[in-house]
Amino acid sequence: MLDDFFTRALVAGLGVAIVAGPLGCFIIWRRLAYFGDTLAHSALLGVALAFLFQINITLSVFLVCALISMLLLALQRRATISADALLGLLSHSALAVGLVCLAFMTWVRVDLMGFLFGDILAVSKADIAIIYGGGALTLVVLCFIWRSLFASTVSYELAEAEGLRPEFANSIFMLLMATVIAISMKIVGVLLITALLIIPAATARRLSGGPEQMAILAAVCGAMAVVGGLFSSLEWDTPTGPSIVVVALLLFILSFGPIKQLKGHLSFAQKESNDG
Repeated sequence: MLDDFFTRALVAGLGVAIVAGPLGCFIIWRRLAYFGDTLAHSALLGVALAFLFQINITLSVFLVCALISMLLLALQRRATISADALLGLLSHSALAVGLVCLAFMTWVRVDLMGFLFGDILAVSKADIAIIYGGGALTLVVLCFIWRSLFASTVSYELAEAEGLRPEFANSIFMLLMATVIAISMKIVGVLLITALLIIPAATARRLSGGPEQMAILAAVCGAMAVVGGLFSSLEWDTPTGPSIVVVALLLFILSFGPIKQLKGHLSFAQKESNDG
């Protein structure tokens, strides 16, 4: 029988994976990996502010990530430097400010390694409620803006011409990313959140035949990584957050070989059945 803490970790990890997969697809399509890193690094500043003002950590991380994303949008319109330079500036500055703030708060005992690399085995029932509540809201909103967001990903000008309000969809998408980072920080940590968003989506991209199928497969690949990472961590006593990312990486590597071949065999069998 599995212990209660392991069961909670499994349920929480699956909840994060199901939400992170579809969002990760848009990160892949839009080439926003560095943007995801920026928001993830700024999460540590949210942790520091949560301790300073005695507020909920998840709420604080969400507010800081949302502020950073909106600040980036504003700076992109006015600044004369490139977008990747802005992302680097905001990413490392937010991470450094967060670390300095935590260093000054000597009266607070902080598990820095837990925040940086995750502590999924310490999730509580309240954490699970936050993950599934925030995750459900994220998926509902993503479904609502899916058409506009996907159209603007393909062609911003065409989406604007069709009246799909791509600017509004982009802003909502950034807020959704802030939500996912806030609810998943405890699972894989600040430094590994982007990996959980990107690697399952990259794996699904090699196996899918359309955008909706890719989103579903990304969630499945993320769930497989969580299950595999948790059980491998239990078996070999390895860090849980990094173990999840390593399993996700192994799935990506397998997508070049056995999984890809399996997909080809299934497609051939389906074609033969349809012809028959």
